[in-house]
Amino acid sequence: MRFVSLGLAGAAGLAALSAAVVAQKPDAQVDPRSVAIVDQAKTAQRAGNLEQANDLLESALAVDPKNRNAFLALADVAKAQGLPGKAIRFYREALELEPNDVAALAGQGDALVQKGAVVKARENLAKLKRLCTGSCPEEARLAAVIEKGPPPAVLSAQATGKVPAPGAEQKTRTPE
Repeated sequence: MRFVSLGLAGAAGLAALSAAVVAQKPDAQVDPRSVAIVDQAKTAQRAGNLEQANDLLESALAVDPKNRNAFLALADVAKAQGLPGKAIRFYREALELEPNDVAALAGQGDALVQKGAVVKARENLAKLKRLCTGSCPEEARLAAVIEKGPPPAVLSAQATGKVPAPGAEQKTRTPE
């Protein structure tokens, strides 16, 4: 009798796990309406209409929140708008859907360098080196971006102390 309740608990756990795995959709099962909206957004982005592209991509995610390409495109739009922090967040969302996405890892690494977080970008490069078995353009591109380093504005802001270096602890004063 003791083992019956233990067996039922184990079966319930397995059922819950399998339901979570089934709920995740591969890219081939993304809602076709969402895919069409992403295509429209990419056309708007190429035309230079970043706001419209952003709105369309958010609509694509409303139709299908598992559309990884929509997150990647949103990150590209954010980078084009000069918002690397926002781009990093969208790349993270894409990586939650597919942790081994080399385009998302490279894009996130690029955005991290633009933000000044070169150490974290190197972590992404190390992941890319593990994932890429042959020639990998994403790995080469990220390595070049890291070698070039952050933009001068980020470096000067970090040097003057106006913007703390990523990963640096904030020092607080204690009242005396």
